[in-house]
Order: sequence, then C-alpha cells, then structure tokens
Amino acid sequence: MDTSHLAEHIGAAGSVIASVFVVATYTMRTMIPLRVFGILTNVVLIATAIPSHNYLQLVLHGFLLPMNGYRLHQMLQLVREVKKSVNSDLSMEWLKPFMTERKCAAGEVLFYKDEKADSMLYIVSGRFRLVESGIEFPVGAIVGELGMLSPSNMRTQTLECIEAGVVLSVSYTQVEELYVQNPAFGFYFLRLASARLFQNIEKLEQRLAQHTAPAPA
Repeated sequence: MDTSHLAEHIGAAGSVIASVFVVATYTMRTMIPLRVFGILTNVVLIATAIPSHNYLQLVLHGFLLPMNGYRLHQMLQLVREVKKSVNSDLSMEWLKPFMTERKCAAGEVLFYKDEKADSMLYIVSGRFRLVESGIEFPVGAIVGELGMLSPSNMRTQTLECIEAGVVLSVSYTQVEELYVQNPAFGFYFLRLASARLFQNIEKLEQRLAQHTAPAPA
C-alpha cells in the first residue's frame, strides 16, 4: 500500500471518529463535556489532515483547538470561583470602593416599607434596625438587598437608625453589573439574600410561637 492510499485510509478513519465525536456533542447538556469533546474532535481532524495534506482542515481546527481549550479553561475557572464563593464567609469589604458614604443620625429613617428601592447599604458604624421584624444589624452587615429581588423593587421593611453611624450605599445598577461580571459575587448575593429570608422567617416563627403559647392559669 503506497503513501497516498494510507493517507486516504487514515483520513477516512479519522472522519468517522470525528463524526462520532460531533454526534456525541449533540447529546451534551453542559458546557464542560461539550468543550472536551470539541477538543477531541479538533485533535482527531488535525491528525487526519496532516497525512492527507488537507491544509484547510488543518488551519481550521488548528484555530478551533486553542479556542476550545481557552473556553474550557474559563469554564473550569468559573466552577472554581463558584465553589470558592459558596464556601466563603459573608464579608463584603471588597465592595466598599463601589459605594458612597452617608452619615445617619439617631432616629433617622433610611427607607420605608413599600417605597421604591434603588440601592443597598453597608453598615460601617452605628446601630440600625428593621422596624417591622425588630432585626438589628451589626457593623459590617448588608441591608436592603431584598428590595432588588422583589418583583416590584419595593422595600420589604422600614430601616431606622437607632444609634448615629455611617453607612455606604451602592445602587442596584452597580450591583447588577457586578452580578454579571463576577460569578462569585452573584453566588455571594444569593447566599446573602437567602440568609436574610431565613432570618426573617425565624423571627416570624418566634413571634407566632409567642402569640399561640397558652396563657398561664
């Protein structure tokens, strides 16, 4: 068998294998396996293009191979960032450069329940309380994030300053940009909102238990 016939057989076998990989990609439901099979397809088609002198195929998949490799690296990096975010504590010190300072006096209401929400706050100093639930926030806490998740973007409770302090505010527009640009922040924000919801539920359960407790004889 001469070299030309060998190249034809290699090309035919490679095309069959590559076709199997291409069909397999249509069964993939997630991006990482899809990229892996894409890389395998590129490697097989490059290997078959060399002996058959198919330079167009060689150039095409020589270009697609590093692209698929780069996209796979991005997806793996995203998964690592998400896992890191899920396992991290709820600290938002890094968000301060995006925020605007606001000084608050005791008795000042920062926002009222059912008013339009457009920002969330980071507590730097002082004491602040949600009037309806009685929840007090320590220094370093975030408040006002639930208004962003509300279908109508309305405040779910009233926030009052009970001891003079300083807060930092960040607009929901900036939060949305950070959410899109930084997946770790997106998962952080979901954890923050979930923690606040569970905290509110716990407070409501405690109040309900107090109201339903039998009166002493």
